[in-house]
Amino acid sequence: MAINWFPGHMHKARKEIKKIMPQMDLIIEVLDARIPFSSENPLVPALRQDTPVIKVLNKRDLADPAVTRQWQENLEQDKAVRAITLTHNQRAEAMAILKLAREMTAHRNLERSALRVMILGIPNVGKSTLINTLAGRVVAKTGNEPAVTRAQQIIKLQDNILLYDTPGFLWPKLSPEACGYRLAVTGAIRAAVLEFDDVALFAAEYLLTAYPDALKGRYGLDPLPESGLAVMDAIAARRNFYSRGGVPDLHKVSEVLLNEFRSGKLGAISLETPAMVAEETRLEAQAKAQREQVESEKNLKRKKR
Repeated sequence: MAINWFPGHMHKARKEIKKIMPQMDLIIEVLDARIPFSSENPLVPALRQDTPVIKVLNKRDLADPAVTRQWQENLEQDKAVRAITLTHNQRAEAMAILKLAREMTAHRNLERSALRVMILGIPNVGKSTLINTLAGRVVAKTGNEPAVTRAQQIIKLQDNILLYDTPGFLWPKLSPEACGYRLAVTGAIRAAVLEFDDVALFAAEYLLTAYPDALKGRYGLDPLPESGLAVMDAIAARRNFYSRGGVPDLHKVSEVLLNEFRSGKLGAISLETPAMVAEETRLEAQAKAQREQVESEKNLKRKKR
């Protein structure tokens, strides 16, 4: 099942960003450290051109530190990009972003005295909390539900920096398909627009492969089940989650599994690696080429009739 979520205000945000991005001196893009690729907006590279970017890998305390280092190296292959990590309640680290912004734009011939910085971030990634930290006051609404920010605003920060805040937005097509599931696992997509149990099954299958010890330690699953569905059944048995007739309550299991992942109770876990994403992207491009070839052959046959 493909996951797509693109409310009307997000379409408006994309148009606004495309209009004002050429005026920006620097971009700050807030990413979820557990899913740096899936939480990165693919529109940014095309729109920013040579504008420098600071990629903030937020929620680093919830991500696998070894994988996070891989992502920092991967992102900084672009010389105009700096990738830093951040976690909550670290104001000194957050404020260092402003110093870095000045350093990265020192070579640019800025005609204005104020440094214009755009901050971007998908829903529920921690962008509003970062803005409030940088501003030293509450200027952006925060919340656990995605898509809290609705309107653009300009915030004056210290060191003569103007911060352009934008609504959190996703894009029309979440691709490769696994990206949509990873976003859903972290809570970046509203529960109302996805099959909750399918998302939990995706998480269970991934954890079984990539972080089996997390399942063993949290749910006492030893030996480990052989499939994601069997993992969910085993959790139901361990937590006594049964509905009438003794049937495992997989919806209750889904709630527990996803909530405990999001809160860090399963440990520091990353849902994607650079190598994994590269392979997914390659396979998707291959599949797309095959579909286009089939369609081309069909069109050719139609013309010959």
